[in-house]
Formats: sequence, C-alpha cells, structure tokens
Amino acid sequence: MAVKLRLRRMGKKKQPIYKIVAADSRSPRDGKFLESIGLYNPLTDPFTLEIKEDRALYWLNKGAQPTDTVKSLLRQKGIILKKELTRKGLSEEKINEELDKWAKLQEVKTKTHSSRKKPKDEIVSQEKANKEEVESIEESTAEVKGATSGNDTSEKE
Repeated sequence: MAVKLRLRRMGKKKQPIYKIVAADSRSPRDGKFLESIGLYNPLTDPFTLEIKEDRALYWLNKGAQPTDTVKSLLRQKGIILKKELTRKGLSEEKINEELDKWAKLQEVKTKTHSSRKKPKDEIVSQEKANKEEVESIEESTAEVKGATSGNDTSEKE
C-alpha cells in the first residue's frame, strides 16, 4: 500500500480549510484516510499551519510520499530539514543547533518581507542589517558543516 501525505479539503464553499492526512494513494482526495496529522488554513493572515511533527516524521520515515503542497508546508515548518539531518546520522544536539540556526534565518526572512511596506530609506537600511545577519549565520553554518563532514580543507597543500 502506497501512503501519501496530502491535503483533505474541508470547510464551506469558497472558505477552504485543509487537513493534512496520511492516506492510501488510491483513495479519493476527500475520502478514507489513515491518520490526520495537521491542519492548514490559507485564509487567515498569516496562514495557520499546525502539524504534529512526530507523526509527520513517523510517516515520512515509513516511506510516505508528500504531495508538492504538503512538502512545501513541511519545509516551512522545518520538518523536512529535521528528517534529512537525522538521516545523515547527526547527534541530537547538532540537529537542534542546526534547527535553531534555520529558525533564525527564517526570522530574518520574515523581517525582510514585512519591511517592504515601509518607506524606501528604512527598507535599504533594514536590508543591509539583514544581509549582515544572514552572512554571519551562514558563516557559522558553514563552520558546523565543515566540522561534521570530517574534511579539513583549510590545511591542504
């Protein structure tokens, strides 16, 4: 049985609310499902996204294939990143450290998107500060990746 993580439409006409479900790929969109693992409401501003992280990871590890939309929602929550890091065999504290850095990057990105409504002078100064913050986070991420790969590239001659 092929399992998919997909959206199940609910709600009134022109007011959709979606459940994120694990379902047999042969069952219809709004039909029988195995388990509900989350809720997605695109109408709220910003959209509402609630996912049971442990159950999503369980189904992904069992081989469930997420649809494109569900995959992007899981990526926004950081669940796909966590799955990849555990697949690489990193320790729990390294995974938490990487997820913290990822969360900081997401925070900076949301600041940049929310600053688009400000006057241009404020936007330019805010974007410069955000770029510097992103560069510092990326540098520290590169150091961690270099340490986890076991290759020391700085002393090659």
